[in-house]
Amino acid sequence: MLRLEKLTKQYRTGDRALAGVDLEVPRGQVMALIGPSGAGKSTLIRCINRLVEPTAGRVFLNGEEITRLGARALRRARRKMGMIFQEYALVERLTVMENVLSGRLGYVGFWRSWFRRFPVESVEAAYRLLERLGLETFYDQRADQLSGGQRQRVGIARALIQDPELLLVDEPTASLDPKTSRQIMRLICELCAERGLATVINIHDVALAQMFVQRIVGLRAGEIVYDGPPDGLDDKILTTIYGEEDWAAGRPRRSQAGEAAQVAIDEERLAGMAG
Repeated sequence: MLRLEKLTKQYRTGDRALAGVDLEVPRGQVMALIGPSGAGKSTLIRCINRLVEPTAGRVFLNGEEITRLGARALRRARRKMGMIFQEYALVERLTVMENVLSGRLGYVGFWRSWFRRFPVESVEAAYRLLERLGLETFYDQRADQLSGGQRQRVGIARALIQDPELLLVDEPTASLDPKTSRQIMRLICELCAERGLATVINIHDVALAQMFVQRIVGLRAGEIVYDGPPDGLDDKILTTIYGEEDWAAGRPRRSQAGEAAQVAIDEERLAGMAG
């Protein structure tokens, strides 16, 4: 579905954000991008849909080369690339329904979008998405009256109503509490599985990524230094991605009482097996 060939981004200052990245993401796979700040994660996502123009390399979506498209063809191609932003990017004064329907702007004419006259089928699709995301009672509420988690759900609905083939997600949980973060990640992964979407998620929370995604790609200084399953992220790999750190110190420790209880349970199981 998505293929990157030698994708490179170098700024006029000489700073290199991406250093010839080769990457493929098949249909239906949810992949997480991890790495330290400045590793190139957000740049990579924005080079895919050309919100940032790559310096060199090629991007293919479902066989079409995105990096060679002119302005009009790029607008059409972007219909198939849904984007979910860290800061939600909602229009605060518009309602939830109006924000969701803005995801259809690429499919309707200028005057229909200006007067917010969307086809009936688009409105019905928006209602279904809002119901799926638990926002069916908020459709006429202004975006600036929503919580962070509710705003992110609106952003998810806006991206999905495009009927995309690829979903690009930039730090979807950065401003959310731990419980809401899990709910948002679970929703994204469930919806992508239901729709068979190829998905790239830029995320700082490694533990959260390991909990939900199928594949993790680690970036450091614009280069891929890890590409594999979540359970392959051992201390050595984490050090390669982020640098030296006592990774074991961040893991939960079992209390002495908890260890004693576990020993008792194990002994009881062994006794039962012996009997």
